[in-house]
Amino acid sequence: MLAGMTVLAAAAAEAATEAATEAAAHSGGGGLPQLDAHTFAPQLFWLVLTFGALYFILSKIALPRIGEVLEERADRITRDLEAAQRLKDDTDKALADYEKALADARAKASTIAKDTREQIASVTEGKKASVEKTLAAKLQDAEQRIAATKTKALSAVNDIAADTAGAVVSKLIGQTVSADEIKKALSASAGK
Repeated sequence: MLAGMTVLAAAAAEAATEAATEAAAHSGGGGLPQLDAHTFAPQLFWLVLTFGALYFILSKIALPRIGEVLEERADRITRDLEAAQRLKDDTDKALADYEKALADARAKASTIAKDTREQIASVTEGKKASVEKTLAAKLQDAEQRIAATKTKALSAVNDIAADTAGAVVSKLIGQTVSADEIKKALSASAGK
């Protein structure tokens, strides 16, 4: 087919040169050959033939290739947009999962902190009660020791008072008084 076109194109070129030569001969060699009214018909023929061949070549070879490239580019753009939308959806889902996990972690941390505070408070209360019980026992023991010491001191005071009174009486009257008599006299005076 292409070979037939080249033959036609060669014939057209030969005819155009012959027409140009004849036009130059008729016009005396001056002016533009395309404006010569005698050569309008062959020029129109070759114009239609050239544009027909050009249209055929463009419509059968060049334009389908350009259409394929445009269609492939449109398909690639569509695929890229779908992939971008899918990635955006995945990112949005991952972000939502992250925010949910963060909220869950905060809630868990709050629960752990609350439980820890309650546990520490219960341990503290238990230790406080234990310390208070120990202090109460020590206080009671100390009070008993103080009472025993007070009783012992009071009895020692009575003995010291009896000894002192015995010494004073023996100096005053010059006689020795028995310890029993002094204790009776002190008890009688303490009762009054």
